[in-house]
Amino acid sequence: MTLDIDWDNLGFEYHKLPYRYISYFKDGKWDQGQLTEDATLHLSEAAPALHYGQQAFEGLKAYRTKDGSIQLFRPDCNAARLQATADRLLMPQISTEQFIEAVKQVVKANQDYVPPYGTGASLYLRPLLIGIGDVIGVRPADEYIFTIFAMPVGAYFKGGLMPTNFIVSEDYDRAAPFGTGAAKVGGNYAGSLLPGKAAKASGFSDVIYLDPATHTKIEEVGAANFFGITANNEFITPLSPSILPSITKYSLLELAEKRLGMTVIEGDVPINDLGQFVEAGACGTAAVISPIGGIQYRNHLHVFYSETEVGPVTRRLYDELVGIQVGDIEAPEGWIVKVD
Repeated sequence: MTLDIDWDNLGFEYHKLPYRYISYFKDGKWDQGQLTEDATLHLSEAAPALHYGQQAFEGLKAYRTKDGSIQLFRPDCNAARLQATADRLLMPQISTEQFIEAVKQVVKANQDYVPPYGTGASLYLRPLLIGIGDVIGVRPADEYIFTIFAMPVGAYFKGGLMPTNFIVSEDYDRAAPFGTGAAKVGGNYAGSLLPGKAAKASGFSDVIYLDPATHTKIEEVGAANFFGITANNEFITPLSPSILPSITKYSLLELAEKRLGMTVIEGDVPINDLGQFVEAGACGTAAVISPIGGIQYRNHLHVFYSETEVGPVTRRLYDELVGIQVGDIEAPEGWIVKVD
């Protein structure tokens, strides 16, 4: 029996679907993995994931196309990023083949919950890799769980593709220099809860994080990557070892250059040079593209294109990206994986 879901008014919330995938690493190897209806993870109270944060996760989406088929967007990139995070935390890698096959299994088993084409909603998948077992010393686990669950979701930010304002955080950093900022680990997000709560209480969508070393350059926008559009047709985004390498951002960099004919730049984005941008936005798997109306820095709100209207370049990038994801626009080679 399917859940009673209002496809047109989905938020970004958990829904317990019938099936998820789980695989165990023991004695130096991963088992075959399987689908399960058990939504509860069973692990030791001494699991390193609970005490020492030896855990990683990913986020990707499955999309319903106009002909009713289902497709994934660049899942190999999610597999590669999870592998890089696993290396950083001394966890065993999940092969790209196992990762994509597991994603396909979860999507096919829950295909009734892939939102219909045209609703703007998608099926969000959350892969988890966690250290388990009886380990109380500070060392890597001997055993691990790899699991993937899914849920239908709408827009991450309320209002969808509408500009919102953000505020610069000068009291908190997202990550430490040479820390785990480029890895997709839970600790990075736990540390963002307090500044995010303060930003929302002040009427902003989230915070802008500056580089942890000098506090002079933009790094991330809450849990998303930043980009800016200049009057000279440039697409500029920060480059730093503390930034999570967003698959959406790198997709936009390629689309901006090859489809829109823009000059693309990864480099420093000084917080004191916001005037170079005529449009700005945040991007990520969950957020897709969220236009930034303005950035509050100290006592000044710098407004980009508009606080109420989406800029034309941001709109074109959004339409191009989403069009590819839902199958309306031809994708660059290798970007789309069909779920049979």
